[in-house]
Amino acid sequence: MTPTDIADDGAELLPIATGARTRAALRTLIRPDRGRAIVGLGVLVGATAVGLLVQPLLGRIVDIVADGRPADALTLPVVLLLVVAVVQGVTTTLGLTQVARLGETVLARLREQFIERALQLPADRLERAGAGDLTARVTGDVARVAEAVRSALPEMARSVLAIVLTLGAMALLDVRFLLAALLAVPVQALTARWYVTRAVTVYADQRVANGAQQQQLLETIGGAVTVRGHRLEEQHTEKSAARSRRAVELTMRSVHLVLGFYARLHIAEYIGLAAVLVTGFFLVRDGSVSIGTATAAALYFHSLFGPVNAALVLLDDAQSAAAGLARLVGVTDLQESTGLQASTDRKSSAVRLPHQRTTSDTAVTVDAVSHAYGPGRTVLHEVSLTLRAGEHVALVGTSGAGKSTLARLVAGVQQPTGGTVLVAEGKTAPSVVLVTQEVHVFTGTLAEDLRLARPDATDADLRTALATVHALEWAEALPEGLATVVGEGGHRLDPARAQQLALARLVLADPPVAVLDEATAEAGSAGARTLERSAEAALAGRTALVVAHRLTQAVAADRIVVLEAGRVVESGAHDELRTADGPYATLWHAWSGSRAAPHL
Repeated sequence: MTPTDIADDGAELLPIATGARTRAALRTLIRPDRGRAIVGLGVLVGATAVGLLVQPLLGRIVDIVADGRPADALTLPVVLLLVVAVVQGVTTTLGLTQVARLGETVLARLREQFIERALQLPADRLERAGAGDLTARVTGDVARVAEAVRSALPEMARSVLAIVLTLGAMALLDVRFLLAALLAVPVQALTARWYVTRAVTVYADQRVANGAQQQQLLETIGGAVTVRGHRLEEQHTEKSAARSRRAVELTMRSVHLVLGFYARLHIAEYIGLAAVLVTGFFLVRDGSVSIGTATAAALYFHSLFGPVNAALVLLDDAQSAAAGLARLVGVTDLQESTGLQASTDRKSSAVRLPHQRTTSDTAVTVDAVSHAYGPGRTVLHEVSLTLRAGEHVALVGTSGAGKSTLARLVAGVQQPTGGTVLVAEGKTAPSVVLVTQEVHVFTGTLAEDLRLARPDATDADLRTALATVHALEWAEALPEGLATVVGEGGHRLDPARAQQLALARLVLADPPVAVLDEATAEAGSAGARTLERSAEAALAGRTALVVAHRLTQAVAADRIVVLEAGRVVESGAHDELRTADGPYATLWHAWSGSRAAPHL
């Protein structure tokens, strides 16, 4: 991969794969459908070869007319022309269908692979890149590759075949026609080289600029309330305008590049056609070939205008698609390099090894784990922690202590930069489920949203899960019950109900280990107790690591672990720590000083 780019706002963009790596990835994508590729190519070769009979037949008609032969002599070549047209049309359709089907299959495989691996990228890596970079890749780059697959790939295959076979046919007429036609090649080759060397950089820069533009728009729109509240409209408008100007500038550069490309191609066409006509004139005058043969040669070269120009013009689409594909492959390679699919033969100790069991009653082992979000930004320092099977452990500490980071490492959302996280294998998949305070309600029916956790769940299973987290009553009271559309554009769920929905998904997934990262924080004081009851029910019977934003959650836990500046400073039961006069006692007194102690 190329070195990681840094955007003008300091974001660490996701990497872009090298040309060699991109070609290797493309071969891997095509390999399962090699048979279809061979069949499609073979049919197109046959179709193109049949089409090459048109020019000799037209030349035959010219000779018949020039010799003054009877009109009935034209019957056979005319009938053959009709047969050629029909056969070529049918075989071309079949060949292009096979190539298009191959392209769509490869594209679908690419999309699935990209989405699957993008979802597995460490959260901190995505945060450093910004949402705009990934959004530009999953939308613009995928669309550009899709466009190339659907239009450029079939046309490129047909054009290249037509060029090669047509030049061969000219050589069969007379090799001197071929030599004359090849006079256009140097100009075309120089044109292609001139274009490609410039297009690669322009299109890559254009993709980056578009990603930066989207990132700025997302930040501005997403933070519109804050922008207006701090009177930052002018600054954000100028930033958006600056990135838009950059994107427009690169677009205009690409337009000028294409115009220069076409101008050079027209010069090559003039040189080649003039050379073939002059050669034909001298060969006919010397009696070496007939007028019909010279006509066929000129028609052959003229027929090259379309495929040659198409092939060269498609370099535009090919370069743009290649730039997009390199950005997609860069993400898949980044996923592989992070060790998410870690194997036990890795030498690095900073790899999370899922589904390992140390002892029969140990569910999670965190061994000397450290984590940093960049140089000088270490948030965890050699943290060690063991969760026994069925144990509920609460993480407490001041803001910035590293609680959420540790929760993410245990859940496998992020990878440690040092140490290991071992998670016991369960009977269900996944082994660990993370529920955070930022819950997304997916667009669709409530039932579909729930079935994301278990696709084969029956309606009875869904109702049981909802009842477990005390959400069945309001769910059945929705306009259409489980069939009610929720999410964007649908029935709006308040934060407390959205959290209950997430907890119901946790129940359906039924993991042996659950991690709750302030999962009840969004409810507010009014719904806090309801959500805490829902969380307790969802965690029943499973090992749990809970980042507690309210110390009532810590009181209910089997054990409390106190983090301070990325280190474990205390561990024990509530009563033990409260009377120890340590950091937890300080937190407890500060938290409970203005409220009555909870009922135990």
